[in-house]
Amino acid sequence: MNQHDAANDDKLAPTTHRFTVGLTGGIGSGKTTVANMFAERGAAVIDTDVIAHQLTAANGIAIAPIIAEFGSAFIDASGAMDRAKMRAHVFSDASAKQRLESILHPLIRAETARAAEHAEGLYVIFVVPLLIESGNWTQRVKRILVVDCDEQVQLHRVMQRNALNQSQVQAIMATQATRQQRLQAADDVIVNNSEPAALLPQVTRLHALYEAMGRSI
Repeated sequence: MNQHDAANDDKLAPTTHRFTVGLTGGIGSGKTTVANMFAERGAAVIDTDVIAHQLTAANGIAIAPIIAEFGSAFIDASGAMDRAKMRAHVFSDASAKQRLESILHPLIRAETARAAEHAEGLYVIFVVPLLIESGNWTQRVKRILVVDCDEQVQLHRVMQRNALNQSQVQAIMATQATRQQRLQAADDVIVNNSEPAALLPQVTRLHALYEAMGRSI
Protein backbone atom coordinates (compact mmCIF):
# COMPACT_ATOMS: atom_id res chain seq x y z
CA MET A 1 0.00 0.00 0.00
CA ASN A 2 1.12 3.50 -0.78
CA GLN A 3 -0.45 6.87 -1.28
CA HIS A 4 -2.22 5.70 -4.43
CA ASP A 5 -3.82 2.67 -2.78
CA ALA A 6 -5.64 4.16 0.18
CA ALA A 7 -8.98 5.92 0.60
CA ASN A 8 -10.85 4.67 -2.44
CA ASP A 9 -14.13 3.84 -0.74
CA ASP A 10 -17.11 5.82 -1.99
CA LYS A 11 -18.75 5.43 1.43
CA LEU A 12 -15.73 6.75 3.24
CA ALA A 13 -16.69 10.35 3.87
CA PRO A 14 -18.17 11.05 7.29
CA THR A 15 -21.11 13.29 7.99
CA THR A 16 -20.11 16.70 9.30
CA HIS A 17 -22.07 19.93 9.50
CA ARG A 18 -18.99 22.09 9.05
CA PHE A 19 -17.56 23.39 5.80
CA THR A 20 -15.55 20.60 4.18
CA VAL A 21 -12.88 20.54 1.51
CA GLY A 22 -11.62 17.46 -0.31
CA LEU A 23 -7.93 17.84 -1.13
CA THR A 24 -6.52 15.57 -3.82
CA GLY A 25 -3.87 15.34 -6.50
CA GLY A 26 -1.73 12.81 -8.30
CA ILE A 27 1.10 10.98 -6.60
CA GLY A 28 4.02 13.36 -6.08
CA SER A 29 1.90 16.47 -6.51
CA GLY A 30 2.61 17.71 -2.98
CA LYS A 31 -0.67 17.03 -1.20
CA THR A 32 0.97 16.53 2.18
CA THR A 33 2.99 19.74 1.94
CA VAL A 34 -0.12 21.73 1.06
CA ALA A 35 -2.23 20.04 3.74
CA ASN A 36 0.41 20.85 6.36
CA MET A 37 0.30 24.52 5.36
CA PHE A 38 -3.46 24.59 5.86
CA ALA A 39 -3.07 22.86 9.22
CA GLU A 40 -0.55 25.51 10.31
CA ARG A 41 -3.22 28.12 9.61
CA GLY A 42 -5.81 26.39 11.76
CA ALA A 43 -7.63 24.06 9.40
CA ALA A 44 -8.61 20.64 10.70
CA VAL A 45 -6.81 18.22 8.37
CA ILE A 46 -7.75 14.55 8.18
CA ASP A 47 -5.51 12.50 5.88
CA THR A 48 -7.03 9.18 4.89
CA ASP A 49 -3.65 7.85 3.78
CA VAL A 50 -2.14 8.62 7.19
CA ILE A 51 -5.04 6.72 8.75
CA ALA A 52 -4.35 3.77 6.44
CA HIS A 53 -0.70 3.79 7.51
CA GLN A 54 -1.69 3.80 11.19
CA LEU A 55 -4.04 0.87 10.68
CA THR A 56 -1.29 -1.20 9.03
CA ALA A 57 1.54 -0.21 11.39
CA ALA A 58 2.80 -2.59 14.06
CA ASN A 59 -0.09 -3.30 16.47
CA GLY A 60 -2.50 -1.56 14.07
CA ILE A 61 -6.02 -2.93 14.12
CA ALA A 62 -5.77 -4.05 10.48
CA ILE A 63 -2.81 -6.36 11.09
CA ALA A 64 -4.73 -9.34 12.48
CA PRO A 65 -7.27 -9.49 9.60
CA ILE A 66 -4.46 -8.99 7.07
CA ILE A 67 -2.59 -11.98 8.52
CA ALA A 68 -5.79 -14.01 8.48
CA GLU A 69 -6.42 -13.15 4.83
CA PHE A 70 -2.93 -13.04 3.34
CA GLY A 71 -0.65 -14.82 5.81
CA SER A 72 2.26 -13.63 7.92
CA ALA A 73 4.52 -13.39 4.85
CA PHE A 74 3.02 -9.95 4.25
CA ILE A 75 4.08 -8.70 7.70
CA ASP A 76 7.59 -7.31 8.14
CA ALA A 77 10.00 -7.83 11.03
CA SER A 78 8.59 -4.86 12.95
CA GLY A 79 5.06 -6.29 12.89
CA ALA A 80 3.75 -3.83 10.32
CA MET A 81 2.33 -4.71 6.93
CA ASP A 82 5.12 -5.10 4.37
CA ARG A 83 3.94 -2.27 2.15
CA ALA A 84 6.30 -2.93 -0.75
CA LYS A 85 5.40 -6.61 -0.88
CA MET A 86 1.67 -5.94 -0.57
CA ARG A 87 1.85 -3.20 -3.20
CA ALA A 88 3.45 -5.59 -5.68
CA HIS A 89 0.90 -8.28 -4.84
CA VAL A 90 -2.21 -6.14 -5.32
CA PHE A 91 -0.84 -4.60 -8.51
CA SER A 92 -0.51 -8.06 -10.02
CA ASP A 93 -3.74 -9.55 -8.61
CA ALA A 94 -7.01 -7.61 -8.82
CA SER A 95 -8.76 -10.01 -6.44
CA ALA A 96 -6.06 -9.43 -3.82
CA LYS A 97 -6.61 -5.69 -4.13
CA GLN A 98 -10.34 -6.19 -3.53
CA ARG A 99 -9.67 -8.39 -0.52
CA LEU A 100 -7.29 -5.86 0.99
CA GLU A 101 -9.76 -3.04 0.37
CA SER A 102 -12.54 -5.05 2.04
CA ILE A 103 -10.38 -5.10 5.18
CA LEU A 104 -9.07 -1.55 5.11
CA HIS A 105 -11.93 0.56 3.82
CA PRO A 106 -14.43 -0.06 6.63
CA LEU A 107 -11.67 0.63 9.15
CA ILE A 108 -10.58 3.81 7.34
CA ARG A 109 -14.22 4.90 7.16
CA ALA A 110 -14.70 4.46 10.89
CA GLU A 111 -11.45 6.22 11.81
CA THR A 112 -12.16 9.09 9.41
CA ALA A 113 -15.61 9.61 10.90
CA ARG A 114 -14.17 9.53 14.42
CA ALA A 115 -11.51 12.08 13.51
CA ALA A 116 -14.08 14.38 11.89
CA GLU A 117 -16.27 14.19 14.97
CA HIS A 118 -13.45 15.48 17.17
CA ALA A 119 -11.81 17.87 14.71
CA GLU A 120 -11.50 21.53 15.62
CA GLY A 121 -11.40 24.55 13.35
CA LEU A 122 -13.80 26.47 11.14
CA TYR A 123 -13.45 23.96 8.33
CA VAL A 124 -12.24 20.43 7.70
CA ILE A 125 -9.90 19.31 4.92
CA PHE A 126 -10.05 15.63 3.98
CA VAL A 127 -6.91 14.56 2.13
CA VAL A 128 -8.03 11.79 -0.23
CA PRO A 129 -5.51 10.59 -2.83
CA LEU A 130 -8.17 8.92 -5.00
CA LEU A 131 -10.98 11.39 -4.38
CA ILE A 132 -11.84 11.81 -8.07
CA GLU A 133 -11.78 8.07 -8.68
CA SER A 134 -13.82 7.12 -5.63
CA GLY A 135 -17.27 8.36 -6.64
CA ASN A 136 -19.26 9.71 -3.72
CA TRP A 137 -16.42 11.64 -2.12
CA THR A 138 -17.00 14.33 -4.73
CA GLN A 139 -20.57 14.75 -3.50
CA ARG A 140 -19.70 14.55 0.21
CA VAL A 141 -17.43 17.57 0.41
CA LYS A 142 -18.46 21.15 -0.25
CA ARG A 143 -15.42 21.99 -2.35
CA ILE A 144 -12.68 20.09 -4.20
CA LEU A 145 -9.11 21.38 -4.07
CA VAL A 146 -6.62 19.87 -6.50
CA VAL A 147 -2.88 20.17 -6.04
CA ASP A 148 -1.58 20.19 -9.59
CA CYS A 149 1.83 19.87 -11.19
CA ASP A 150 3.33 18.86 -14.51
CA GLU A 151 3.57 15.12 -15.06
CA GLN A 152 7.34 15.31 -15.52
CA VAL A 153 7.56 16.97 -12.11
CA GLN A 154 5.50 14.12 -10.64
CA LEU A 155 7.79 11.53 -12.18
CA HIS A 156 10.94 13.21 -10.90
CA ARG A 157 9.60 13.69 -7.37
CA VAL A 158 8.32 10.14 -6.94
CA MET A 159 11.42 8.55 -8.46
CA GLN A 160 13.57 10.46 -5.97
CA ARG A 161 11.28 10.03 -2.97
CA ASN A 162 10.35 6.36 -3.38
CA ALA A 163 13.46 5.09 -5.18
CA LEU A 164 11.33 3.82 -8.07
CA ASN A 165 12.20 3.80 -11.75
CA GLN A 166 10.24 5.71 -14.37
CA SER A 167 8.16 2.76 -15.56
CA GLN A 168 7.13 1.94 -11.98
CA VAL A 169 5.98 5.50 -11.35
CA GLN A 170 4.15 5.63 -14.67
CA ALA A 171 2.35 2.41 -13.74
CA ILE A 172 1.13 4.03 -10.52
CA MET A 173 0.07 7.17 -12.36
CA ALA A 174 -1.87 5.04 -14.84
CA THR A 175 -4.07 3.74 -12.01
CA GLN A 176 -5.07 7.29 -11.04
CA ALA A 177 -7.34 9.81 -12.69
CA THR A 178 -5.66 11.84 -15.39
CA ARG A 179 -4.46 15.35 -14.74
CA GLN A 180 -7.25 16.65 -16.96
CA GLN A 181 -9.91 14.70 -15.05
CA ARG A 182 -8.71 16.13 -11.75
CA LEU A 183 -8.66 19.69 -13.07
CA GLN A 184 -12.14 19.33 -14.53
CA ALA A 185 -13.48 18.25 -11.13
CA ALA A 186 -11.67 20.99 -9.20
CA ASP A 187 -13.30 24.00 -7.61
CA ASP A 188 -9.87 25.30 -6.62
CA VAL A 189 -6.37 24.54 -7.87
CA ILE A 190 -2.98 25.01 -6.23
CA VAL A 191 -0.08 24.84 -8.68
CA ASN A 192 3.00 23.13 -7.26
CA ASN A 193 5.63 23.02 -9.99
CA SER A 194 8.42 24.75 -8.09
CA GLU A 195 9.55 25.56 -4.55
CA PRO A 196 7.32 25.42 -1.42
CA ALA A 197 7.56 29.21 -1.12
CA ALA A 198 5.40 29.49 -4.25
CA LEU A 199 2.61 27.69 -2.38
CA LEU A 200 2.32 30.25 0.41
CA PRO A 201 0.24 32.92 -1.35
CA GLN A 202 -2.01 30.27 -2.87
CA VAL A 203 -2.66 28.57 0.47
CA THR A 204 -3.16 31.90 2.25
CA ARG A 205 -5.77 33.02 -0.29
CA LEU A 206 -7.73 29.78 -0.13
CA HIS A 207 -7.52 29.58 3.66
CA ALA A 208 -9.19 32.99 3.87
CA LEU A 209 -11.86 31.84 1.40
CA TYR A 210 -12.57 28.61 3.29
CA GLU A 211 -12.71 30.40 6.63
CA ALA A 212 -15.28 32.80 5.20
CA MET A 213 -17.31 29.92 3.81
CA GLY A 214 -17.03 28.12 7.15
CA ARG A 215 -18.43 31.13 8.98
CA SER A 216 -21.41 31.26 6.63
CA ILE A 217 -22.63 27.78 7.56
